[in-house]
Amino acid sequence: MNTLIAVAIAPFGIGDELAPEIAEVVKLIRESGLPNSTNSMFTEIEGEWDEVMKVIKDATFALADKGIRTEVVLKADVRPGFTNMMKTKVDKVNDILGEENEHQKKL
Repeated sequence: MNTLIAVAIAPFGIGDELAPEIAEVVKLIRESGLPNSTNSMFTEIEGEWDEVMKVIKDATFALADKGIRTEVVLKADVRPGFTNMMKTKVDKVNDILGEENEHQKKL
């Protein structure tokens, strides 16, 4: 079943600058081949539940297997019958905002 997951995988207890470890996690997610998008707080991954969860596990254990304490924050949207949610959910909001912006220009 198609699933959209927002996940933050973060190392703890290794200093102030975490970008190298975060980059390692993001690289593994990108190499998975699943649709994904990274912003400053989360990475979204879309695909079948088991495939997405395997990517999250692999990315988490890439740090944990090095002895790094790792925190995972996860939010899942399981919506039967829908695909490409990562794009279409945003497009729907942008379409609404575009209509509102056109309305405001006319006033």
